[in-house]
Amino acid sequence: MSPERRAPLFLALAVGLVAVAAGFWAARSDRGVPVRAGAPAPGFELPALDGDPIDLASYRGRVVFVNFWATWCAPCKEEAPALQRLHERLAAEGFAVLAISIDTSAERAEVERFRDEFALGFPILLDPEKAAYEAYQVYGVPETFLIDPAGRVAERFVGPRAWDDPRYARAVRRLAAAAEVAP
Repeated sequence: MSPERRAPLFLALAVGLVAVAAGFWAARSDRGVPVRAGAPAPGFELPALDGDPIDLASYRGRVVFVNFWATWCAPCKEEAPALQRLHERLAAEGFAVLAISIDTSAERAEVERFRDEFALGFPILLDPEKAAYEAYQVYGVPETFLIDPAGRVAERFVGPRAWDDPRYARAVRRLAAAAEVAP
């Protein structure tokens, strides 16, 4: 292809990419300001994989990880074992993990397989309509929110993490200790 013919092609490609990006931005901009550290954690009540409803409000007074994930998400698979190890390490201290699957209702068997494959011992919540996902203004999976005992977002983590790294356990313990000291 001659240089004269390549220029319009590249220009059309660039305009197309800008249009797609602008459309994505416009579609997301109606969601308001993203949930950030210091903001109240949006409440939710979702069914757990075992069928019992779980309400975030019932965890008030505890440090909670709210982790959004999906069975088809490779980074979610990578971080699942470390998230389980963090749960095991801190559960006796009142720490809770609430893992919210955004898989569709038809994929429930895959969610069960995922839980079993990684021997996950924390509650798996189902959000096929993405109500909590939207309330937290999640942009992808995995995405995790560290909620303090007062029900406020302490930190937002976008992307996978090595949750069994000692710094995450220290952060959870600091939040729990600060809540015990607060009036």
